[in-house]
Amino acid sequence: MIEPKNLVLVGPMGAGKSTIGKLLAQQSGFEFCDSDTLIEERAGAEITWIFDVEGEQGFRDRETAVIEELCSGRGLVIATGGGAIMREENRKAISSAGTVIYLFASVAQQLQRTRRDRKRPLLQGKDREKVLRELFEAREPLYQEVADIVVQTDGRPARLVVRDIRQALEKP
Repeated sequence: MIEPKNLVLVGPMGAGKSTIGKLLAQQSGFEFCDSDTLIEERAGAEITWIFDVEGEQGFRDRETAVIEELCSGRGLVIATGGGAIMREENRKAISSAGTVIYLFASVAQQLQRTRRDRKRPLLQGKDREKVLRELFEAREPLYQEVADIVVQTDGRPARLVVRDIRQALEKP
């Protein structure tokens, strides 16, 4: 298999970026980095708190700094936050970082996977399905724009998704 500089996972919340990213890193011998986890570690607070105190803009500023840092590394599997794709500077950093893998998940699958999650600020106290549909409509073209590989994750175990990614990476 030809190993790229980095493997960058993009996609909506609930697509499996963290789960698939950890397994992909393990199988590739790369280090796994989750941008949201790194933001929380550096802030000493959960993302919901950052949203409450600094607003979405403050969180997105932190996210851009972390994305730029991670994307300048080498030998990483990087799981990005679902909204990281919205900023042009993030898309540029992601595109130049290595191979970009879009983990596609339908709105129905996202709704199922996030139904018990209370840590996603954009879904707090709102019509989750409506919010997920609106986010999908706004973000899906941008995921497609940066993607080198697109992999369907709906109803699929992580190991099969990783197998498909590794097969796609082996193609010339």
